Amino acid sequence: MRKTDAPLAVSVGDPSGVGPEIAIAAWLAGESAGVPPFYLLADPTLIEARAHHIGARIAIAETLPAQAARMFSRALPIVPLDAGHVDNPGRPDIANAAGTLEAIDRAVADCLAERAAAVVTCPIAKKPLYDAGFRFPGHTEYLAHLAGLHTGAEVTPVMLLAGPELRTVPVTIHIPLVDVPKALTSELIVATARITAADLKTRFGIARPRLAVAGLNPHAGEGGAMGVEDRRVIQPAIEQLRAEGIDAFGPLPADTMFHARARAGYDAALCMYHDQALIPAKTLAFDEAVNVTLGLPFIRTSPDHGTAFDIAGQGIARADSLIAALRLARRLADSGTEAVAA
Repeated sequence: MRKTDAPLAVSVGDPSGVGPEIAIAAWLAGESAGVPPFYLLADPTLIEARAHHIGARIAIAETLPAQAARMFSRALPIVPLDAGHVDNPGRPDIANAAGTLEAIDRAVADCLAERAAAVVTCPIAKKPLYDAGFRFPGHTEYLAHLAGLHTGAEVTPVMLLAGPELRTVPVTIHIPLVDVPKALTSELIVATARITAADLKTRFGIARPRLAVAGLNPHAGEGGAMGVEDRRVIQPAIEQLRAEGIDAFGPLPADTMFHARARAGYDAALCMYHDQALIPAKTLAFDEAVNVTLGLPFIRTSPDHGTAFDIAGQGIARADSLIAALRLARRLADSGTEAVAA
């Protein structure tokens, strides 16, 4: 990585959700909130209509990525999409699927072509995308697919939730809980930990990352009395990681891993399934936690919340998590191997 003056590329997400509103709010917050220059990949007509709908007074400028940073202080730069968007706040629409995906596609292409310093994604909803033929479990997996298309190399994505007090990584992500024991393997844990440790070094500037590894079962299996996965799957993975020089330890009972004293002993917690990682991260920093995808050939951050259809169009959506995602993306793009705060 290297320092770059290119702006951040922000994909609008599902336009029926709060993505347009938090992007507008982030631009309005501006330099006083530490918001770095970005451009929004979106339908300008929709953004203008949504700003009017929620009573936000903003200037909008259609632009190319190369001109976005220069105009950022005067207007919200928008790189128009080829696909239009239907403006139905709170009501997801299959008609918006093409534009939602186009925004992500073009943000990734811009980043890999160095027209953008990083990709920041606003939330998407899977149901309208699935109805339109989308076949990826979620945002993370789709970004890995795009990275592979551009680079020709297989990419293993790792989700990191980064907040001021805690970083967590789910080893299995968007699968039903009943499928977790079958999907969880020593090889998957080792691969996830390797990518996490490598990116914590190169992107977060942590010389020797400490990885706390959660157990799957209550009490980390209690010696096999409450499940065998901790002893047969997780423990061998930890032993292999330690043999490779990675400072991993556990398996630890998940119910005692996240209090303040415990958090002081590690740099990231590897958790065995989605909610085991996201519940503590969102509880500690719901408005500040950032979703970071590790293992990609570009930087990607995102707010840690969803589309919030229930409040879309009301002008009450908070932009704190998006602003945190923008700020972290900028620091990661600028830092190289220098230390940055999560």
